[in-house]
Amino acid sequence: MNDNHSIFEDSMAGMQPLKLMILLLTLLLFACTDPVKEKITQQIPLTEQRIELLAQALSNGEVRNANLINQYGERLLKSKPSYKPLIDEFLKDTGTKGPMFLALVDRLNTVKNQPQMFENSQAIYDELLNLYQAADPVLYSDALSDPLNVLADMSDGTLPRVNALSKAQSMSANKAQDFGTGEQLIGNPSYGSWTTGSNGMSFWAWYGMYSMMGDLFGSRRTSYSDWGRSRNYSYYNDYGRKRYSSPDQLRKQTDLDTRTKKSFQSRGQKYTSAYSKNRTGASSISSQSKSAQTSANRFASKTANKSAYAKSSKSAKNASFRNSKSTTSRSFRRGK
Repeated sequence: MNDNHSIFEDSMAGMQPLKLMILLLTLLLFACTDPVKEKITQQIPLTEQRIELLAQALSNGEVRNANLINQYGERLLKSKPSYKPLIDEFLKDTGTKGPMFLALVDRLNTVKNQPQMFENSQAIYDELLNLYQAADPVLYSDALSDPLNVLADMSDGTLPRVNALSKAQSMSANKAQDFGTGEQLIGNPSYGSWTTGSNGMSFWAWYGMYSMMGDLFGSRRTSYSDWGRSRNYSYYNDYGRKRYSSPDQLRKQTDLDTRTKKSFQSRGQKYTSAYSKNRTGASSISSQSKSAQTSANRFASKTANKSAYAKSSKSAKNASFRNSKSTTSRSFRRGK
């Protein structure tokens, strides 16, 4: 032992100071573990399991607004058969083939297979926590209120909106413009994207069959500058954006909003950010969504990029839901 110790001391003494410093730093790095990476390792299977449980809840009919999308879709197929291609797209949201669910899976795969896409370990961990929360069946049901209420609007008032005030009420409360049927989904990256033309103007472009909304309902092309200043309420934009967007999507939204604001300022005009405040229009959303919104606001205000998330209920079956008490939000059974 003493001979070995002497040999080690002699070898250390013979090293140049710079090499010695490098060796000590290397040993120190190996000795220390990254606590955030350990959290990531622990969180990945938890988030995977939460998304798998959401898939089971959708399959078992335990997600309330997914069930209503099925009912609304069946009613509309009978009364408006020409809408079938578009209705079929919305019916995908009742299971694991819908764009919202597929987006959660894609984001989890990005964490697992492309960690270099994130700024640092903390950003990866925050994304896992956001996904864990987004896959809560109660929060996911709230998020489905947007496509559900598009179906309600497609029925010309025959089917009531759910978890939201009537269009007229929310437009009046927000001094909003009418961007046509489907406006609840504008800005939601699961259904379309903002496209910037050669003139520098950005317009909303629907994905695939969702573009039928413009054809069927004669909705005018929506510019970001108009929508950003005068948008109406939607669950995604006012409650779920931080959870149901990837970090890259959030960055793109922020960049577009910043560019639009600078463009207005250069002309001496005032521009109010699309996300500067919550629009009025939510009705009877879950307590989880309210808590998650508070957490999201705290997350955005912390320079350390730390996130907090609300504890969810164990099952969507235990959640208490009520339809809007507005004039257009009757119970579904009364609509039959």
